[in-house]
Amino acid sequence: MTVHPIVEALRELLPSNALVTDPDLLANYRHDSAALCESHLPLAVTLPDDESAITQIMKLSLEHRVPVVPQGALTGLSGAANAVQDCIVVNTRRMNRILHIDAANHTAVVQPGVTNRELRLAAAEFGLTYRPDPSSWESSTIGGNIATNAGGLCCVKYGVTQRFVRGLRVILPDGRSTSLGRRTVKGVAGLNLTELFIGSEGTLGIITEATVGLDPQGAPGLTMAASFADATAAGRAVTAVRKAGITPSLLELIDRTVLRAVDSFARMGIDHTAGALLIAQSDAGSAAPTELAAIADLCSDAGGFDVVVADDEQEAEQLIAARRLAYPALESLGSPLIDDVCVPISALAEMIDFTEQVADESGLVIGVVGHAGDGNLHPTVVVDPGDPGSVEAAHHAIDRIAERALELGGTITGEHGVGLLKVGLLERELDPVAAQLQRQIKELLDPHYLLNPGKVLTRGAVSEWSKVQGQKDNQRQ
Repeated sequence: MTVHPIVEALRELLPSNALVTDPDLLANYRHDSAALCESHLPLAVTLPDDESAITQIMKLSLEHRVPVVPQGALTGLSGAANAVQDCIVVNTRRMNRILHIDAANHTAVVQPGVTNRELRLAAAEFGLTYRPDPSSWESSTIGGNIATNAGGLCCVKYGVTQRFVRGLRVILPDGRSTSLGRRTVKGVAGLNLTELFIGSEGTLGIITEATVGLDPQGAPGLTMAASFADATAAGRAVTAVRKAGITPSLLELIDRTVLRAVDSFARMGIDHTAGALLIAQSDAGSAAPTELAAIADLCSDAGGFDVVVADDEQEAEQLIAARRLAYPALESLGSPLIDDVCVPISALAEMIDFTEQVADESGLVIGVVGHAGDGNLHPTVVVDPGDPGSVEAAHHAIDRIAERALELGGTITGEHGVGLLKVGLLERELDPVAAQLQRQIKELLDPHYLLNPGKVLTRGAVSEWSKVQGQKDNQRQ
């Protein structure tokens, strides 16, 4: 079997424990948690532990015209980290050092492989916390969170990852390294190139270091839950809460399908008669009881019942745990294909109602959870991966839901990213000039489409990548 020249070059460059070529082991790096998106076995996986190794890998990629796919903990849900044909994977999980925590200025400097949990625990020693809180916070990495601009349960009040990123070090597709951004709270010197890489899903550069903001630890959250006859009614309650100017630290929605799946999965004693559950949390200290009382009144006005406030932290954690278990619970029913639309708060109930309509018309099991407080919903289709018809119907349902979100003034993805799952939908959201600008930025930094090709990009760029791949296939034949 012929070994690709870049693999031989990587063997000379990297220690043996930093290069994976065994096909059985390569399979572990084939795709992220979006298992139903296309993926391929990479030529090799590199596990660098410093920036200089990534620089050399990118130079070899350019020399041999071999694509590179950046990866972190593989917790992504859109296929953005899936290996493409004949690629090299650069997995940054070993770059996991917290380089510095500046308690006076409330910042931390970390490598991309540090997890949210690791950073939060380290910050706690200084009385600080790192706010971004994706459901996979215990295992997802800061680099991956920045690459997808991850959100989470607390973003209704504290915002998504973007709000906390002040500076980055990045390796560009040609191997050049650059420092972007700052450590100060304010700064408007030149174009904000840092923002360009946040949410770019590894298509413009590989993050090797991040400077992020930390917040003081707040008061313990006070948590409540309200049941509703259906998810649409819960959506109306969320609209009422936000219209009233109330911003809880958490406002999460779980529909009947997910509630039953979670109870079956974890035996939590959840009431099966409820059509939806709305969980709210306030960390406003002495004002928290008043804030939750106002939310409870609005829930009752919208048809909520069994409105309860958690008596202690353990009960509160159980409510939050039910929300975090949504994905593994649905995974126990089949392969979940997760949507990630975001709509204006005023359109939340209408979006939920349409999703239920799609489920009824298609005969698919679609569970809805979401960060309802900021209009971000995750309709999740349970798929039989062995049934091509089921997979096709699921993708069609995802497309319909995303298109409806656009019609309502929303977006095709709120936090999971475009990846492979929604690459065909991106240009429906962008106007032609914006689409052209995205292609031009990509081509300026990566003219050969070597870095995470086929992800995120608008159709023109995808077509270019397909053309290049077609040329390679013809050469092999």
